[in-house]
Amino acid sequence: MSEPRRSWRESGLASFLLIWLGRTVSLLGSAFTSFSIGIWVYQDTGSVTRFTATALCAVIPPIVLSPFLGPILDRWDRRWAMIAGDAGSALATLVLCGLFWTDQVRFWHLCVLLAAIGAFCSVQFPAFSASITLLVPKEQLGRANGLVQFGSSLATLVAPLASGALVQTIHIKGIVVIDFFSCCAAAATLLAVRIPKPPPGLAERAAPRRSLLADSAFGWSFIRSRPGLLSMLVLFFGFNLTNTMVESLITPLLLSFASPAVLGTVVSGAGIGMVLGGLLVMVWGGPRRRMPAILGFLALQGGMLAVGGMRPNAFLIGLAAFVYLFCTPIISSSSHVIWQSKVPPDIQGRVFAIRQMIATSALPLSYLLVGPLADYVFEPLMAAHGPLAASLGHFLGVGRGRGIGLFLVVLGGVMLLVSLVGFQHSALRDVERDLPDAVPNPT
Repeated sequence: MSEPRRSWRESGLASFLLIWLGRTVSLLGSAFTSFSIGIWVYQDTGSVTRFTATALCAVIPPIVLSPFLGPILDRWDRRWAMIAGDAGSALATLVLCGLFWTDQVRFWHLCVLLAAIGAFCSVQFPAFSASITLLVPKEQLGRANGLVQFGSSLATLVAPLASGALVQTIHIKGIVVIDFFSCCAAAATLLAVRIPKPPPGLAERAAPRRSLLADSAFGWSFIRSRPGLLSMLVLFFGFNLTNTMVESLITPLLLSFASPAVLGTVVSGAGIGMVLGGLLVMVWGGPRRRMPAILGFLALQGGMLAVGGMRPNAFLIGLAAFVYLFCTPIISSSSHVIWQSKVPPDIQGRVFAIRQMIATSALPLSYLLVGPLADYVFEPLMAAHGPLAASLGHFLGVGRGRGIGLFLVVLGGVMLLVSLVGFQHSALRDVERDLPDAVPNPT
């Protein structure tokens, strides 16, 4: 007699969808607050340095804490780890609410509280990503990760559009209150579900109990001993570095020749592209051979960057940005599925925490590099009488913003080159074939 078909709830899909809904609501609340605080800091201080510092305060804690969070996630219940992260974020946000409502907020308050929120939120990615493999059948991992990317893309699109209107109506005080309740909603969804514990793997059953410090190094040792995963880690460090640079360059590139209204239109159009990309993966499930698809879409992104940097044309830049961000959810979800399939569930907390540390470390490095490179290298090269004005200036134009255009062309060329090298690197290209699947279907 065949095994009875598992119900929707028994399969874990219902639990996954409920957790995803809570995470998406929380992402929206956090995105509203992040965007609004950026506006508040710049309007209150007029300092770009302080504006950038608030972003750095949020990204530094995950880099520092991730190696130590991984062992805790594998030893502790991942559901309670996410609940603790949401509760801590809600508490820090509540303090922020009180400061704004009593008009006592200072810049250093923001730095401390944003760092605290970043620390509590750093548990979410490795815990949620590792939980997906315990809730979703293996053949549905592509669609599940597409749904996650869709939620993230939706927050990216909605936050700038809605925050501008909310700042004018309920002000930043009201926005922070929304963020507090979004954290509470995420915690509530987790209280309503159960996430099964991962079965112990063969390696873990045979290994003696390690100290927390030794366990922290285990995730890196696991990746380092598998050249395909190590190559993926390096590839996506570069991917995150480039993405952050592109995000930082689009605004000054467009404002060098167009109005803020045009900038808003282009950014919104690009955000729609990202949402559509996430929606496509959610429905489609992603490509069957994911790594060749990742490399192919990276090459397409590189080509689009080069096209966007060629001329000071809003339509051309908008088209390039739309296609570039359309590819991003497909690339990211495909990467997540490979990691979730190839890493045993009982050690995913440690391995994914190392992934988060490496990926997040690309952000501050990008912030440190992109401004000086744009202002002191590329812009002078393409100035009216700059060193490249008489050569590349015939193709790209000269003057304000054309150095940033050249910067994008160079980044696009590097992405194309990396994609071609990736196709030649067998450990990376064949990672899905070379590494056996480590994730069974949830029972």
